[in-house]
Amino acid sequence: MAAPSRSTPVSLSSLVVKYGGNAMTDPDQRRAVLSDVRSLAAKGTPPVLVHGGGPAIAAELAAAGIASRFERGLRVTTPESLPVVERALTLLGKQLASELVDAVALTGRDARLLIAERVDPVLGEVGTVSSVRADLLRLLQGAGLVPVVGCLAMDRDGAPLNVNADDVAAAVAAALALPCVFLTNVPGVLDDVRDPASRIASLTRAQVAARVADGRIAGGMIPKVESALAALERGAPAAVIADGRLAGELTRVAEGAAGTRLLP
Repeated sequence: MAAPSRSTPVSLSSLVVKYGGNAMTDPDQRRAVLSDVRSLAAKGTPPVLVHGGGPAIAAELAAAGIASRFERGLRVTTPESLPVVERALTLLGKQLASELVDAVALTGRDARLLIAERVDPVLGEVGTVSSVRADLLRLLQGAGLVPVVGCLAMDRDGAPLNVNADDVAAAVAAALALPCVFLTNVPGVLDDVRDPASRIASLTRAQVAARVADGRIAGGMIPKVESALAALERGAPAAVIADGRLAGELTRVAEGAAGTRLLP
């Protein structure tokens, strides 16, 4: 297959980086990516790092004897599993903030950072973000700190809700009017999931819908493309799905040489 064409460059003077749970499991790869984030923070306004925690959550649930279950790529969260999910996300956020050094770890329960509305009852204690305290994130950025945001929110009554990290990243990017780069464990959206070299440089909403319908986009990639499109719809200037295992990937995204850019 021919090499994918280049997509439009993305300004990285400030941005939201969504760091996927599966992309951060290798310590060396994680150090390389966090080094890129630190470099961005040193050059301009610190980025906001939104993190998932799938592998860490799965390990904690298994240790507690609670089975993991998914619907359309989203974790089903029961009242029994929610405290375990929160514990895993909080600890992971503290670890990431410590590795970044000039960073502060938060979840949506801190200062009512993220308010969410409950979604499909099939998913249990799961919500979708309805509001973001952008002022709090800007305050931290203005102090030269990277906000590290775990994907836990609260409803309007103060009850915690698990939220897909892609949804959190989209909402934060829209609230701050910043580009969003979704880092995961693949080079982007692939034309053939068996071929890492088949990265697609850009996709429109109509092309995404067609690929979801025929199964070429499936599993955990569905919420990623949906969240990237939602970020654009809400007001983010750009959304890209890229590889979170490679040093320098954010720079390549900025040059239009990596990842899949979602278009309206």
